[in-house]
Amino acid sequence: MLRRCIPIVFLVAILGAHGLLARGGTSDTPAPAAGPLSVEQVVNNLIRRNEERAQGLRSSESTRLYRLVYQGFPGDREAQMTVHAIYTSPATKTFEIISQSGSKLVLDRVFKKLLESEKEAAVPEMRDRTLLNRSNYEFEFAGFESSEPNPQYVLQVAPKFKSKYVYRGKIWVDATDFAVTRIEAEPAQNPSFWTKKSEIHHEYTRVQGFWLPLRNQSISYIRLGGRATLTIEYKDYKVNSAPEQTAAAPGIGIHK
Repeated sequence: MLRRCIPIVFLVAILGAHGLLARGGTSDTPAPAAGPLSVEQVVNNLIRRNEERAQGLRSSESTRLYRLVYQGFPGDREAQMTVHAIYTSPATKTFEIISQSGSKLVLDRVFKKLLESEKEAAVPEMRDRTLLNRSNYEFEFAGFESSEPNPQYVLQVAPKFKSKYVYRGKIWVDATDFAVTRIEAEPAQNPSFWTKKSEIHHEYTRVQGFWLPLRNQSISYIRLGGRATLTIEYKDYKVNSAPEQTAAAPGIGIHK
């Protein structure tokens, strides 16, 4: 039951759509922000720059620390796993488990399932269903945070169809790079009968001009009274990017 309580498919889909599945930036020196834009302009820039970043990233490596704490029926469980992750463009993912400890149920049925699902999510069919674009989402302006050095647009996003692969909530978009820097969301469709509510929190950081995951957290509230908190932390990034002249794709692209 514990595996079904964690929205694994949704978690993989949302992370893939915004950078966890190795999407980044193209320049170490961003152009100055031009000031508040309309939601239409922000979304246009976001989609276009996402495609440029996808084209610009050849490969990346990182160390991930997975940690899950479950409290509730039929008993508390906890586990940790350290993983060396390698992404190679356009869609190859490999993982090496460095260390693991704690509940075997969590290790085998949550963490390892999450790694397997992430590989599967890289295929084009899954990618098309989770793209942050106008085919899948409606966008509304929710605010502009002018704090220096990184002003951000805040957009409310809502899916155009119900699915466990899409979400509703807020995204924060860097006003210079037009990359998603933060997500606060929930699944558009409950991923499991056993899950009463799920919260997804993502943070991204800029590494060598690429926006990559820093910390992801999924909190699931179980109908029988339990609570599962899954946290993934990222460090020790190594990035290999394409030459700048080949990184940009013309027009408005589509990005998973």
